[in-house]
Amino acid sequence: MTTRAARELRAEAVIEAPVAHVWALLTDFGQMAAWSPETVRMVPLKRGGLRVGQWYLGINRRKGVVWPTRSVVADVAPERRLVWDTPSSGAQWVWELEADPADAGRTRVVHRRPVPRSLSLGSRVVAPLLLGGTDAHADELEAGMATTVAGLKAAAEA
Repeated sequence: MTTRAARELRAEAVIEAPVAHVWALLTDFGQMAAWSPETVRMVPLKRGGLRVGQWYLGINRRKGVVWPTRSVVADVAPERRLVWDTPSSGAQWVWELEADPADAGRTRVVHRRPVPRSLSLGSRVVAPLLLGGTDAHADELEAGMATTVAGLKAAAEA
């Protein structure tokens, strides 16, 4: 049985900036905390920079609850696609960028959170106990994704 929380979450925007500039901002994970209401910090755990197989420690917060996640970069296509898997939740985080074919100074950004298999047992236990429920947390995550995309847009257009 699929819960609403296992649905694909999505946020998108058209940014008035070239794709190279948007990509540079997106992959500067030090800025992510400024845009995301849940991310406090992302720290690389292996040498070699942003690449497939790189691990990141994510520090997340929701009100008084703080928790770590380990994310593994699954796909990097510069200026087009960035994907990481979060084994602790079962979720995948996807960023897709597309230059506007009619205007190279515009970029369409799509941020998605599919759950390829199912939410992890940990997520199904922790969300109801500490995060207001699995579906409520998914709704909050989706709103947070929209906030994050809006922050990226504001930074790119500044």
